[in-house]
Amino acid sequence: MTRVTTTGAPHGTTSAALGALAAEGATGALSGERGIVYLSAGRVVHVESPFTPDLGALLIRSGTVAPDGWWDAVDRGGRQHRVGHRLVDSGRLAAGALELCHLGALFDAAYFAVAPGTRAHRFRPGAAHWLGAVRSVPVDVVVRESARRRALLDRIWPDPDIDAVPLTRVTDAGPADLPVRRSRTLTQVDGVRTASEIASALACRTYHTLVELRRLAADGLVTAAPSAPTTPAPEPRGVVWDDPDTALLRRLRDALEAL
Repeated sequence: MTRVTTTGAPHGTTSAALGALAAEGATGALSGERGIVYLSAGRVVHVESPFTPDLGALLIRSGTVAPDGWWDAVDRGGRQHRVGHRLVDSGRLAAGALELCHLGALFDAAYFAVAPGTRAHRFRPGAAHWLGAVRSVPVDVVVRESARRRALLDRIWPDPDIDAVPLTRVTDAGPADLPVRRSRTLTQVDGVRTASEIASALACRTYHTLVELRRLAADGLVTAAPSAPTTPAPEPRGVVWDDPDTALLRRLRDALEAL
């Protein structure tokens, strides 16, 4: 049985530690092998992972928030953990748009942070994320959604290495007539970038990028890179926000409001 106290160190997997913290109604940050989960009163309020671009990077790269607007909100609201509120109060981002973007970033990072077998390292009681309170999600919803996404990706191509390592194109693969989003993803595969870096370059949510990369791997067009060249490919110009799953996030938000 995994037990985590607000004064002790966690043991066991990240998902088990989160379950124990939720039962205690804990507030703070749980660090693990693949990310940090922030809790408030036992509910998840934010997740960060080095395998996904952060919310600020996506908002800026997509053109949703201007860089100066984002950094102004960070400078003015970061110490008070109110960056999200600053974005809304200043009129730079609508409250509903912030919630949807936040949920997308949260579930993207949670896919890695609560992956099966991922070990918990440390719980910091009282730690809060600089973004501030936007939307809280029950721990079991986060774990369940992460498992659903993993099962879908494994049905497409059962190789989790695609999610985290630098990727390269298969040089002897024949030409393929690909959908626009998949073709755009393929153009960013250069032997250096990982899925997270490709998602960031395209201003796209990581999960959608993983779907396309696994499909490309299943088609024999992409594989793990044996070595990385020194110069990455140039980033695309004029990229627009890729948001094919807004309806799902709205349904998730509505379901959370009904809890």
